[in-house]
Amino acid sequence: MSRKSENTPFVCENCGREVPPLTNGSYRNHCPHCLCSKHVDEVPGDRASRCGGIMDPVAVIYRPGKGWQIVHRCRLCGHEGRNITAENTVAPDNGELLRALAAGSSEQGRNGR
Repeated sequence: MSRKSENTPFVCENCGREVPPLTNGSYRNHCPHCLCSKHVDEVPGDRASRCGGIMDPVAVIYRPGKGWQIVHRCRLCGHEGRNITAENTVAPDNGELLRALAAGSSEQGRNGR
């Protein structure tokens, strides 16, 4: 499946809102409104997972060369994955939720969790 065919609108299975495709040359793999994703990959891009669970955003991290990423954890199996945040596009990621996740991530780091 090509990236172009993957970059299609969808309805978020978590919040039910319409999610438009990205316009910045990438493809959308999580909801910009609630930041949830769906467990479809074992390795990024392979579409090999049979789980299909909703993946909740649990943290935001910064990685040199990748930029800001949302860490997602699957509700069903606990698998964790990372998705690059959507910026400079139609329907960018919810900045308020990203800031709350970042604050929680840094708080966990200070508490040794």
